[in-house]
Amino acid sequence: MKRSSLSVIKLNDEQKKHIISEIRAFYLDVRGEEIGIIEEEQILDLFCEHMAPIIYNKALDDIQNWYKQQMENLSSDYYVLYKDV
Repeated sequence: MKRSSLSVIKLNDEQKKHIISEIRAFYLDVRGEEIGIIEEEQILDLFCEHMAPIIYNKALDDIQNWYKQQMENLSSDYYVLYKDV
């Protein structure tokens, strides 16, 4: 049974070539193995499919934290504008 992916990272051709060359180098340098084009593509597709939701959620968490910090700064800056009465 094939699992459906929530969100898949779409890479352009240049990005794909670069990452595939990194996969090829990893297998050769670390494992001492050469893998074929099909295996390289399958590994890349697997990581894109399974890492996309994790990376996406992490990015959302990061931007939420950044936004909260900006709002706290804005609130502080707002009260600095008050004049002594």
